[in-house]
Parts: sequence; structure tokens; C-alpha cells
Amino acid sequence: MKKTIGLLSFLLLIMSTNAQNTSKYSNEFLFIGVGAKSFGMSQSVVASVDDVTAGYWNPAGLVHMKNNLELSYMHSNYFAGIANYDYSGLGFKAGEKGYMGVSFVRMGVDGIPNTLDIFQNGQLNYDLITEFSAVDYSFMFSYAQKALKNGLSFGGSAKIIRRKAGEFAGAWGFGIDAGMQYQGDNGWRLAAVARDVTSTFNAWNFTFTDEQKDRLTQLGQELPKNSLEVTLPRLILGAGKRFEFGSDYSFETELNANITTDGRRNTVINTDVVSIDPSLGIQFGYADAVFIRSGIGQVQKITNIDNEELWSMQPNIGVGVNLDKFAIDYAMANITQGAGINYSHVFSIRFKFNAAEDSSGSNTNGN
Repeated sequence: MKKTIGLLSFLLLIMSTNAQNTSKYSNEFLFIGVGAKSFGMSQSVVASVDDVTAGYWNPAGLVHMKNNLELSYMHSNYFAGIANYDYSGLGFKAGEKGYMGVSFVRMGVDGIPNTLDIFQNGQLNYDLITEFSAVDYSFMFSYAQKALKNGLSFGGSAKIIRRKAGEFAGAWGFGIDAGMQYQGDNGWRLAAVARDVTSTFNAWNFTFTDEQKDRLTQLGQELPKNSLEVTLPRLILGAGKRFEFGSDYSFETELNANITTDGRRNTVINTDVVSIDPSLGIQFGYADAVFIRSGIGQVQKITNIDNEELWSMQPNIGVGVNLDKFAIDYAMANITQGAGINYSHVFSIRFKFNAAEDSSGSNTNGN
């Protein structure tokens, strides 16, 4: 019982701290990533993404979808299944030059025991133990359109955020992302994505009964107050190139730089104003049907048992199979984005409908 009370108190304390925090690590669940392909390439995909997951990574990439309609789904676990992370996406053609996308992300811990009301008339009553969930939701609505210059596209996403911990705490937020992408005939791919370009605001509201307030006070917990949480903008730059060997073999590489503006972080380049976190991904393909992927990211300084500072990095690997109507991707990657070995198996599937026609009128299917 003490453990469950402690878990609830710790959760409320963390949420209270986050609510008072106006910058660093706000809405971090939105930066975990989607799609096993991206995890296999250490999330180095903003310049090359050309499927439904572009609604999450770079909305400008939606215009390079090889199909008029795509659906995608991904599920992964955190911390031995304690937390669940789910993504689903829809992308479709809208007009002559435009594409639209809808993305949904849910991260939650379910079945948390609520023991705040376990005492009744001075007696323990275990029948009063209930359960609640601590869940983060995001709904993203994206639109992208081709520019006059061939290969250049622009896009934007409006996102609605809902964060909730049972009936105790809840927040609503709203933010905007913007991106551009260039995919040239010579194989070069360039991109820039501005996340939370106007800053994203989460308005927190906490609700407790008088009895629950007394119980938290007795446990020595400070009651959280209604407040505003702000997610500051970040910029992601990407550059890569695709090489083709004969008619069947291809090799792609992409380098990304994730630039945050919420102060010093444990990254390769860090200052009191911005921090820069680089990542590199590669992909080998055969007949645009079978893919092998790898990536390196999360370059950080760590301190070993001898109190020596060392540089560490996280390598990821993945494979993919692209069939006529659907594609399946797998990655073994560190989805927790922290130091140490925390690898997880990530699977995602993408369904493709109504292959788009290229300029010659022939049907095409992409990876």
C-alpha cells in the first residue's frame, strides 16, 4: 500500500514540477518518433521521408507519397511494458498539388492504483482502491503542397495536445509545426523542420476533493497549482543523398541536426541558449522491396565507475519489406532516448491504396 501511495504521490509531484517548468523537456512524448524505419535510421529521416509518417516527421514530405492513400500503425512498449506507445496515421491526396495527413499519438501508463480514498471512518477499506491512467495524446492535422520549383515542397501541421492523469490533473495544448523539403533528380535531399514554431502552450488544471487534499497534505506532498507549461521551438535540419547502382540496388544516407532552444542539454554541441544533437542514418535497398537500415544517434557524455567522462552513442538497426499493398518495418532501437542500453523491438505496418501516377502516366509504388 505504501508503494502505491508513493507511486501516486511521485506522479503528482512530477506533473506539478512539469507544470511549473516553462521550457525544458516539455511534451517530450512528442519527440519519441514514429515508424520502425525511422528508428532503424536513428530518426534521420526529415529530408527523405516520403510516406504517411511525414505528417509527424516533416509535413512537406507528404507530397512525395507514391500512393493516393496510405495508412500506418506502430506499437511499442516502455520499461518492460509498463508504458505503451501507439501511433496511427492517415495520408491522402488533396487536389492537384496538395496532400493532407492526420496523425495520432498516445503514450500512457494504465492501471495505476489510486489509494487516496482507501481510508473510510478511520478504517482501511481495500475495496475503495481504484485504478486510473496517466495518458498523453496528440492529434496532428497536416497539409503540404508542391512549390513551383520541381522537387521543392512546403507543409505545416496543427497539433492538439491532451494530457491527463485520471481525474486529478489534465491539460490542453495547441502548437504548430512547419517544414520544407527538397528532393532533387540528382539524388540530393534537403529539409528544415520547425517544431512548435510559435511555442506550444499546455494549460494545466488540477482537481482534488477536500479529503484527497487532506490526505496529500498528511503525506507531506505540496498540492500542485493550475499553471501554464510552455514548449519552446526546435529546428531540425537534414541533408542526404540517394545513390542507385544498376536497376535494383540503392544506398541512401542522411545526416540530421536537432537544434533545441531550451538551454543546455547533454549533446555534442551545447550552450546556455541552444543545443545541437546530430544523428546519422543509412539504408541499403534491393529492388525497392527489401531494405537494411542502420543509424547512430544520442551522442552524449557519460561518467563511468572510475569517474571518467566518456562519449557514448546509440547504434540502431532495422529491416523492411515493401510489398504491393503494404510494407512492414522492424527496428531494434533505443526508444527511451537516454544513456545506457535500453533497446526495444519496434514494428510498424503501412497500407497503400491507389498508387499515384508519375509524369509518364505509369503507376509507382515507393518504400
